[in-house]
Amino acid sequence: MGRMLGSSFPETVNNLLKSLKSAESQGRSEILMSLQKVLNGLGGAAASCHRDIYKNARSLLTDRSMAVRCAVAKCLLELQNEAVFMWTAELENVATLCFKALENSNYGVRVAVSKLLGTVMATALIPKQATVMRQNVKRATLEEVLELMATGFLRGGSGFLKSGGEMLKVGGSVNREVRVGVTQAYVVFVTTLGGQWLERNFATFLSHVLDLVSHPRATQTHVEAVYSRRCVSFILRATVGSLLGEKAQIAAAKDICQAIGKQMKAVEAVVNDANSENKSGAADVAASQHVMVCALQELGSLVQSLNATASPLIQEPSIGLLETVTSVLLHPSMAARLAAAWCLRCVAVALPFQLTPFLDRCAERLNNLKTSPEAVSGYSFAMAALLGGVHQCPLGIPHAKGKMVVSIAEDLLRTAAQNSRLSLQRTQAGWLLLGALMTLGPSVVRYHLPKMLLLWRNVFPRSLKELEAEKARGDSFTWQVTLEGRAGALCAMRSFVAHCPELLTEDVIRKLMTPIECAMTMMSHIPSVIKAHGAHLKASAAMVRLRLYDILALLPPKTYEGSFNALLRELVAEFTLTDNSANTTTSLLRSLCHYDDSVLLGSWLQETDHKSIEDQLQPNSASGSGALEHDPSSIYLRIPAGEAVPGPLPLGVSVIDASVALFGVVFPHVSYKHRLQMLDHFAECVKQAKGVRQQAVQLNIFTAVLSALKGLAENKSTLGPEEVRKSALTLVMGALDNPNPILRCAAGEALGRMAQVVGEASFIARMAQYSFDKLKSARDVVSRTGHSLALGCLHRYVGGIGSGQHLKTSVSILLALAQDGTSPEVQTWSLHSLALIVDSSGPMYRGYVEPTLSLVLTLLLTVPPSHTEVHQCLGRCLGAIITTVGPELQGNGATISTIRSSCLVGCAITQDHSDSLVQAAAISCLQQLHMFAPRHVNLSSLVPSLCVHLCSSHLLLRRAAVACLRQLAQREAAEVCEYAMSLAKNAGDKENSVININPFAPGAGSRRDAHSRHQGVNITETGLEGVLFGMLDRETDRKLCSDIHDTLGHMLSSLAVENLSHWLMLCKDVLAASSDMSTAAPLGGGKDEESEKKDEMDDDTMFTTLGEEDKSKPSVAPRWATRVFAADCLCRVIMLCENANKAHFDLALARSARLKNPKNDFLVLHLSDLIRMAFMAATDHSNQLRMAGLQALEDIIKKFASVPEPEFPGHVILEQYQANVGAALRPAFSQDTPSDITAKACQVCSAWIGSGVVSDLNDLRRVHNLLVSSLDKVQAGKGSSSQLYRESATTMEKLAVLKAWAEVYIVAMKIKKEAETKPKRVLKSTEEDEDDFGTVDELPPDSLITLVQPELPALSRLWLAALKDYALLTLPAEFATQLPPDGGAFYTPETIDTARLHYRNSWAPILHAVALWLNSTGFSASESTEETAAAMPNSQKRATSIMLNQTPGTPPTTKSLPEINKDRMHLILGVSIQFLCSPRPEEPVEHVTSCLQALHTLLDSPCARIHIAEDQLLGVELLSVLHRLLLTWDPPSVQLLVTGVVQQIVRAAQDYLQEKRNTLNEDDTEEKENPVALGEGGESGGLVPGKSLVFAAMELLMFILVRHMPHLSSKVSDSPSHIAAKSHLSEESARLVAATVTILSDLPSLCSPAGCMTILPTILFLITRVLKETAVKSADNQVPPPVSAALQGIKTIVTLPTVKTDETQKQWTGLIRSTLASILEYSQPEASKPILDEVSILTAIALFLWSASNEIIGVQSLQNGCMNRFKSALNSCDPWVQAKCYQLLLSVFQHTNRALSTPYIHSLAPIMVEKLKAVERSRPNNNLELLAVQEGIKVLETLVALGEEQNRVQLLALLVPTLISYLLNENAFASASTASKDLHEFALQNLMHIGPLYPHAFKTVMGAAPELKTRLETAVRASQASKAKAAARQPPPTVHSTPTIKLKTSFF
Repeated sequence: MGRMLGSSFPETVNNLLKSLKSAESQGRSEILMSLQKVLNGLGGAAASCHRDIYKNARSLLTDRSMAVRCAVAKCLLELQNEAVFMWTAELENVATLCFKALENSNYGVRVAVSKLLGTVMATALIPKQATVMRQNVKRATLEEVLELMATGFLRGGSGFLKSGGEMLKVGGSVNREVRVGVTQAYVVFVTTLGGQWLERNFATFLSHVLDLVSHPRATQTHVEAVYSRRCVSFILRATVGSLLGEKAQIAAAKDICQAIGKQMKAVEAVVNDANSENKSGAADVAASQHVMVCALQELGSLVQSLNATASPLIQEPSIGLLETVTSVLLHPSMAARLAAAWCLRCVAVALPFQLTPFLDRCAERLNNLKTSPEAVSGYSFAMAALLGGVHQCPLGIPHAKGKMVVSIAEDLLRTAAQNSRLSLQRTQAGWLLLGALMTLGPSVVRYHLPKMLLLWRNVFPRSLKELEAEKARGDSFTWQVTLEGRAGALCAMRSFVAHCPELLTEDVIRKLMTPIECAMTMMSHIPSVIKAHGAHLKASAAMVRLRLYDILALLPPKTYEGSFNALLRELVAEFTLTDNSANTTTSLLRSLCHYDDSVLLGSWLQETDHKSIEDQLQPNSASGSGALEHDPSSIYLRIPAGEAVPGPLPLGVSVIDASVALFGVVFPHVSYKHRLQMLDHFAECVKQAKGVRQQAVQLNIFTAVLSALKGLAENKSTLGPEEVRKSALTLVMGALDNPNPILRCAAGEALGRMAQVVGEASFIARMAQYSFDKLKSARDVVSRTGHSLALGCLHRYVGGIGSGQHLKTSVSILLALAQDGTSPEVQTWSLHSLALIVDSSGPMYRGYVEPTLSLVLTLLLTVPPSHTEVHQCLGRCLGAIITTVGPELQGNGATISTIRSSCLVGCAITQDHSDSLVQAAAISCLQQLHMFAPRHVNLSSLVPSLCVHLCSSHLLLRRAAVACLRQLAQREAAEVCEYAMSLAKNAGDKENSVININPFAPGAGSRRDAHSRHQGVNITETGLEGVLFGMLDRETDRKLCSDIHDTLGHMLSSLAVENLSHWLMLCKDVLAASSDMSTAAPLGGGKDEESEKKDEMDDDTMFTTLGEEDKSKPSVAPRWATRVFAADCLCRVIMLCENANKAHFDLALARSARLKNPKNDFLVLHLSDLIRMAFMAATDHSNQLRMAGLQALEDIIKKFASVPEPEFPGHVILEQYQANVGAALRPAFSQDTPSDITAKACQVCSAWIGSGVVSDLNDLRRVHNLLVSSLDKVQAGKGSSSQLYRESATTMEKLAVLKAWAEVYIVAMKIKKEAETKPKRVLKSTEEDEDDFGTVDELPPDSLITLVQPELPALSRLWLAALKDYALLTLPAEFATQLPPDGGAFYTPETIDTARLHYRNSWAPILHAVALWLNSTGFSASESTEETAAAMPNSQKRATSIMLNQTPGTPPTTKSLPEINKDRMHLILGVSIQFLCSPRPEEPVEHVTSCLQALHTLLDSPCARIHIAEDQLLGVELLSVLHRLLLTWDPPSVQLLVTGVVQQIVRAAQDYLQEKRNTLNEDDTEEKENPVALGEGGESGGLVPGKSLVFAAMELLMFILVRHMPHLSSKVSDSPSHIAAKSHLSEESARLVAATVTILSDLPSLCSPAGCMTILPTILFLITRVLKETAVKSADNQVPPPVSAALQGIKTIVTLPTVKTDETQKQWTGLIRSTLASILEYSQPEASKPILDEVSILTAIALFLWSASNEIIGVQSLQNGCMNRFKSALNSCDPWVQAKCYQLLLSVFQHTNRALSTPYIHSLAPIMVEKLKAVERSRPNNNLELLAVQEGIKVLETLVALGEEQNRVQLLALLVPTLISYLLNENAFASASTASKDLHEFALQNLMHIGPLYPHAFKTVMGAAPELKTRLETAVRASQASKAKAAARQPPPTVHSTPTIKLKTSFF
């Protein structure tokens, strides 16, 4: 609007100002908003009106309406952009005004005013306008500005009106709201000036801020001091934590260190100077503690956020961080000591390698300084803090440290009584350490438990008598020590129960109960002790109670049922404040009320960026004043999520909190009688108390009642009989009319919970009715709000079904209340309840949707926007309605369209609201709408608005925006990114384009933000993704960050492959920060800044204070966590590409695709970038990043290892990067690298060596040497290196090394095997084409094995040891006693649980390697134990002896080689079977394959075969386990391996049986008559399932066959779900079926003749069916593997030697005949079937003819069938079939048994001769036809040879004319085709060959036909002439007389 006014603006402004005076608050805020827009539009042009506006507006800054205050602040913020006077002459007044405005303000006002104050101060310090230079204004100095701010922080607002003298008086408390507001202003001030400014002025700023907290005004009471500390910490965290990059943060940490050192020196001076009793010194020390706490906490937080990048801080001696921090452990004040301990914990968690040294150092100092109370306390704090941090360090600490801590603690407790000056500190320290020890978990505590139980028992008196005696003696000091000791013991117990639940057996609980019951008894005696010895014991007594309540809440209530009465009395007295004069309230109400109710309690529960300081302003006692010194034990406990530093509340509040929590645990277990008594007592207490006290008591009681009802609901128990309910109802209903909104809220909640636990319809009806009546009659706001909430809560907890009958009434009443325009409060509560009802009723609410929606829309338009709560509730209602209507919203009916458009309108109105919570509600409504009706949500407007919200200063709004983006990105990532980019493109207007990223920066409306570039980030060419990556560096909220991760993840999944270079650039820019933090490239900086620079030059020519260049950089270089995320993204991109397109991993393909379309982008083209990124990450400071980098490197190696380099054939593309890979891996093997990184690096090494990328051994050596050096470490044995981490870390590292070696060895053996099987072929090919193969042959065939060979003796031993360990560790729990007491070769008994995981990751490759090694040495390598024992250190000797199953004492040579081998066999088979029985579904498939390969390899060696065949049950067991495996694991690779193993088992059994048969045959030569029936099935032929190997094998094989050919099983094919279509088998399935058939045909050889008869029908049926299904004709005449296997199987079975005994002869004949018959039947040509492959069927027939005797097959019908098949094949039109048929006939005709072959010759030879005669007329056109003729002639020749001498002439008379007819005359020869020429040559050669063979008959034939003779002679002459010619020209070519196509498998 502003710019349109032009010259008319002065009158407009005047009119606005005039009406401002008379308007009411609603009008005022609107007028001020208009003024703000006018100012914004006119900019500097409105200068004439500036003063007027300022004068009129400033008085309204203290208006009673908060909305007006906010509007004024925003208006003045706009004004200060141009009005110079505001930050020069008026500066102090503006500050004073702001301080006043902050008094009694709400959160919104504080945010707006602090933004104004901070911005004005920043402008005063560094003005932005050129105008300033012209007017030559005096600028404020930093000191003046900070001084002004400090007055607000320290004195509050009202003081300024008094005279100067009064101001300086210390009296009067500081106004908390002002302090919190000024704190926020500090942050705005620094943020506005920017990170660069902070970096330069950090030291000044730090000292100023720390001075604030040492000022006596800031620390008048302890709670005030804590509040001030909180504020200062907030200022530091919000500025240093988010504005500075990692380098600058390290510098800031140095400054903080120096500040701490300076303070500490001053303190030491005072302490040492104790005699000059100067009071000021003592005050200084007291003040210094607060400075220390702030500085140390910030230092700790800094180091923790820097994580491993902070290592320079520790390693640089000049900084002396550790010395400085440890010196504070001796500070006289406990708060400072605790803060120092906490800081140490942060350092240790960030840099885990420091943890063990720290612990040792503290232990040593503790021992040396035992006599100083501060030292005992400080160092024990530090040790406890460090122990508490261990759980955040995955590698842990050595187990022995636990023992060390216990001994120190015991020593402290023992010596406590010796010296009264130290007894308190020593007692506290001892118990603190023991409590901290418990956090190490059961694996450590288990060893110390008996001692602990003893210590606990001894702290408390044993009996009542002792207790009485104790009371009689002792003074106040001894009582204090005693109470502190008991509190400490209880605290340690609580820590034990919380952290070691596994150790809590019945027995342990019983032993714990003794001291606990004692403590309970003691409680009742304490008051009399306090009376006797003074009130100062009260704190210690309260501490004991707190600890007691804490531990009881963790134990099952059943264990202390006996003490309920006494306990409840204590608890009730505690929270009803019976013995407590202070009105302390509990802090738990917030967590017990429902999160959604926050809107009713104002910002009471809101989560904001300012939460940590806003807590101070809340109504409950000591809220937000958490500090470590309130409860030292919190230093070792887990930090509650979301807090940076643990902040236990003051003791008074903590005790009440604990009592309330315990009341909730105990209440469900109390009898009804007692429940009634307590509830009545509560009512009485409320009545008794008056005024403020009544409020406090009521709050506590309600919290307790809520806690109890929650406990009842969780226990599923009921409230009790009528009178209990009545009493509870009276209590609750009374509070529904309480003026305190918090109480009303709690009462509503309690009512809902009661309805839930009573669960009776009548009770619910009564409660609802009561509220209905109340609401109809009541007119006052209080009861209306309370009862409307009651209705909402009833529905919330009973659900739609339970409260359905009240729905109509509830809704109508609430809709009426919501229209009560006079009271926004009533509207808020009723709308909130309405939302609850809509939520809980679900579909039942559908009928009320339209009236509710129309009401919501009406109210959205009529309720003034300043009533933000009402609007928030309207937003909630809208969201609930959208959810209720749900997917219906997609419909197109009239009503649905109306509802949908109403919802969209409602969303639009709420989106435009100025309050961020209302906007957040709007976003979540749109998110719901998008879920149900995605087409109707307009993304083009939604996405840009979400992008703008990403930089809101409100956490909830940022959360809502990211959550919504996350959902949108899941479905439509591409659109989202596009619309976000459009925001960047449309940003012609600078104001709109600046997205204000910083949470604390001023809004994006003003001009000067466009200048200060570091505060906003344009969406530049990196798009929304870039902005989100940037947010990850600034956001600390967990939920928000995880949503950003998800959003980026979804975008990546859908966009990365299409847009590769963009995403890789993003990751690279983020990761590049790790190579050098200082020169971080700006994310997408560049072009746009240049153009902007030009625009700004005119303004900025005069302005030179800050070089603009610095500004253009992004605010912070990416922090380590973001870099880790980027490295993970890199791995995901690789994975996504793998699933996308082959060209991503093929350079040649990628380049050709790139040529076709330059836009195409492929991963392989970015390989150098990938390697570079992985290298940067893998060599970073940060350990997490190193892990991610190594992972990425491994992925890259695995995926790209086989990609060839097109320019250099024979090389691969990765070869050029070997230097990078070596360099990335080397640092991971250095001495000080954590084990997990070394373990990962070993993985990468083995992947690299095994990938075969590098063929030259010398190049491989670099990486290989890393593994060799690691192997030396492994051999060094246990306990040799100085340990920093827990023992299982060493286990992890050693196993990783062994696994890596195993993987390398497996690859090496594979290469060796391939080399052994192919040398001949290589030689041949080298002769043929030398140029191709020259490159490959540099590598000796077994190169890799030469690297492994030297290490093998040691490796094999270690591998076996590791397997042995693994076998022991996988034993079930009941065999735990059998484990060796001092651990295995690589694990210690203490860390057994963590070690298991490492073994589980690495056993499979090791198993495979061991199997290969045993197989290659043929089991002959025994442990040459003498030498190894000499060469090994002791620990390893023990490991060897364990391996050999001996006790360590025995001499190690007692076992023979077979025994050792047997052990090894058992070990390997045991491990395999145990694993294969039930591999967990999450096991990687590699483990399964490794295991199966190991078994296969193992069974290659004869030794293993004998072992498995001797014990048949072993084989059966193995087969049934494999069968189970197949049922659960589907991949074909697994199935193929399984068939391989089955084959090995069957072969083993065959060999064994053969051996047995041979020995029997040797013995049985005399008595040949009755051979023993060897093999399965014996005499009877029965096979026993479970005992029979054959049965087990058939079961398994049948399973595989049916899986791949379902129609084999009648069960499957008859089932209705079976689809009859037969699909073609895939290649893998074909291989599987072939393997299966081969094994099937081997099985009969394992059976006795009778056994064979049992299984053969099944086997023959399966084989013939497979033959039928798979013998399908293919284009290239290839024989499919299943067919050749089936044919081979038929041959094996038909030629079985063992079956032909007399008993089985008849059965056998029948079987073979029927098999042949069924094969003949299958091959009946039918129209419907796919074309059968005649050749395979003929081959099968020929096999029968060839192998079986004539008696079996000579039956007439079979013979005719066979002949018909051959006839049809001879007449086939396919030359290939003819050729094959001739070949097979040849074999039949040659059969030794004439009786069998003669009928075939008679029937088929004539047809053949006819066919061959006919060739003269149709000569062959191609090689196949030629081949057929050649084969036919061969058969004829054979017949000639077979015929008797007298028939020879007739036979030759058939052959010779046929051959001569093939000869061509010379003219025809020249023009004939090659096939034809070849036929001529073939015929000629054969004739020349036949002539000399049968000279007589040949002459006879020739003589009979002279024309033949002449043809032959001319052909011979021509041939000789051509030969002579050729000889003159060149050596003669060899004639290929062999057929060009061979049969794949020879079956004869």
